Amino acid sequence: MGNRDQRLDWKNVDPYECEVSIGISRFHAWAVVGLLWPVVMLNYLDRQMVSTIRASIRADIPGIANDQDFGTLMAVFMWVYAFLSPVGGYIADKFNRRWTIIGSLFVWSAVTWATGHCTSYSQMLSCRAVMGISEAFYIPAALALIADFHPGPTRARAVGIHQSGIYAGLALGGVGGYIAQTSSWRNCFTWFGAAGIAYALVLLVALKDKPSSVEETSRLKGHPVTIGDTIRALWSQPAFWILVVYFTLPAIAGWVTKNWLPTYLADTFKLSEGPAGLSATGYIQMASFVGVLLGGVVADWWMRATPRGRIFTSALGVFLLVPALLGMGFAWSFGAAVGFMLLFGLGWGFFDCNNMPILCQVARPEHRATGYGFMNLVSISTGAGATVALGWMRDHGIRFSMAFAISAALALISSALILFLKPAQKQDPNEY
Repeated sequence: MGNRDQRLDWKNVDPYECEVSIGISRFHAWAVVGLLWPVVMLNYLDRQMVSTIRASIRADIPGIANDQDFGTLMAVFMWVYAFLSPVGGYIADKFNRRWTIIGSLFVWSAVTWATGHCTSYSQMLSCRAVMGISEAFYIPAALALIADFHPGPTRARAVGIHQSGIYAGLALGGVGGYIAQTSSWRNCFTWFGAAGIAYALVLLVALKDKPSSVEETSRLKGHPVTIGDTIRALWSQPAFWILVVYFTLPAIAGWVTKNWLPTYLADTFKLSEGPAGLSATGYIQMASFVGVLLGGVVADWWMRATPRGRIFTSALGVFLLVPALLGMGFAWSFGAAVGFMLLFGLGWGFFDCNNMPILCQVARPEHRATGYGFMNLVSISTGAGATVALGWMRDHGIRFSMAFAISAALALISSALILFLKPAQKQDPNEY
């Protein structure tokens, strides 16, 4: 492992050899995942609360005139988040991933607290836009930091554990409907904003960047990361283009489901705001929680047999989205809808835990956060458009089932597309 020109066969790599070679203990590597888990949980809790307490927000802020306005409220966060994700990723790659993460959490906490004190539609729009700025800096930096600490043989499992915090946050966001009914929707944001500030102080003390090897430090000092080099290194590869499109098509279904499923369940099965929000988040997120953990284990195990193991695991997950989306769109009962939500969550988990690990088979370490930022840029901006379009469809009497059917077709195309991505047979897992 001392010779960086040496290429290792994935089948023969000891899971902890690379960690030891750069002075990282197994405990420290997994502690990083544990420290970041509450951060990603808080990030996604905020996203889900907005959709689950939609009725309470609209009742309290009359400036939100219709569903298309509310769709825009959710989409403005997504657009800002999307367009600044490459910026956040590049800053994490060029400077310091630890400070990028901590700064993001401080801003997230302040904006979450401020959201609970908004009194007009314009104030809500402003807060959602600034929230997009803060979160654009977190995910690319966090996943790249985890990839730094976890070489190939443990990478999907580590990412899967981190991503499970997403689904815990989304599920907890469903409780917002009950808090809004028993207390106030404003308290949801005020309380969690204060919790975020407290946890940012914990990260200041406990979170560390990866200690670079002497060789890697010398290489980066001699050839500092530039935006031009990063763009050329990523976008000159057909494999990265494939990965961006693959990441985007299922994300349309993901964002439509996250933002509009509570409304769909309430309208279709005559549920009140609390049960609809908790059902929309709870079943999918519980299954996704299991999916990211199981998908990480399966992907790392499959990598022992073939360098395409993570690709196959992810493609399987996206393929499961097809019957799940069709089933949710045309469910004949609430029980059937629950079953299809569970299938959707399982498939989504397999997909979600393997995106950064697959990117690591395409991009060098100093380009990974930026690469994930570009993936976010394309997928989230597309998902934001789909969110607004669905609000327009509702205002014009077009059924939800049409949106689910279109999303299923895109997922089917995506599951076939990723099979064209072929990583190298042999590679240094600490580098790729």
